[in-house]
Amino acid sequence: MGKSVPQDLGQLDIRKSVVGLAMGAGAIYLLYKAIKTGIKYQPPLCSTSPICIARLAIERERHGRDSGELRRLLNSLECKQDEYTRSMILHSITRCVYLLEAEASACTTDDIMLVGSMLDDKDNSVRIQALNTLKAFSGIRKFRLKIQILLSPPYSPHPKEHSIKVLELISTIWDSELHIASLRLLNNLPLPDFAHPQLRRVMPALMEILQSNYILAQVQAIRLLSSLAQKNDLLYDILNCQVHSNFLNLFQATQPGSLLFEVLLFAERLSEGRNTSHYRAVKWHYNEKSLHEALFGDESRLADRLLALVIHPEEEVQIQACKVIVSLQCPQDMQVRPSFCQASHSYFDRE
Repeated sequence: MGKSVPQDLGQLDIRKSVVGLAMGAGAIYLLYKAIKTGIKYQPPLCSTSPICIARLAIERERHGRDSGELRRLLNSLECKQDEYTRSMILHSITRCVYLLEAEASACTTDDIMLVGSMLDDKDNSVRIQALNTLKAFSGIRKFRLKIQILLSPPYSPHPKEHSIKVLELISTIWDSELHIASLRLLNNLPLPDFAHPQLRRVMPALMEILQSNYILAQVQAIRLLSSLAQKNDLLYDILNCQVHSNFLNLFQATQPGSLLFEVLLFAERLSEGRNTSHYRAVKWHYNEKSLHEALFGDESRLADRLLALVIHPEEEVQIQACKVIVSLQCPQDMQVRPSFCQASHSYFDRE
């Protein structure tokens, strides 16, 4: 009895050793296979990553020949693809346009039309990527007019009026990413006069985007509105547009500096526009909840917000706040006569 126990223990140790050796050998074999597979694997010569596209751009500069990557992507876009694939192809085309400018400049009107046709896609992500691609192409001068024409089809539900496709997307689809992509494109293109009737209808949607809580969309919306505020025939439509009761929260010092600067620039342009002799020659009537009443009405607290922004940490916000104060105290056509401004009733003298 006493001798059998050590023998059993010895046999158990031998079994453990054999199992350990077998497991070790198996692990070594698996490691060998992994290394062998890794050595044999050859990555593709190029992909659509920014690094690969940048490498193609460098190679083109060195050897003076096209990579063919942009053309390959455009050709693949013509094939039937699922929504995700179309979206990724468009995303890659956008990168190529920015990094392979010479190849992008060699593209044709048909290529622009192909990308533009994706704005009619049912998938929202495809539309967003198509807008981003058109924005990239709009940076090339020769394509700006073509893109503008593309976005303005000759047929419209409103008689005697052209319709800009991007404005339709903004006013009919409530999606922040789509708004950002659409507004970036519009801010990079000159808007023709024939678009003004449609812009009047889209104005409430633009004002709602401005009052949303998505900073990137707000900044793009107010840049467009600032540009439109310089159009004489659109100024009243902007000033009479209805806004929320807390609109002046956009002027709070807690807002991001980039947004504050754009909001102040917008206010300055509105103030200058309404003080021109051309605009003051007409007696305008405003909705009690209008932007005009929120900014320039008797009950407005804009002056308090502006004075607080004069000591804002960011210098460009301080300067812009001072510009708005000057425009409020002195009408634009009277700024050449400082004595008149000092004698006139000041916006900041209200109790």
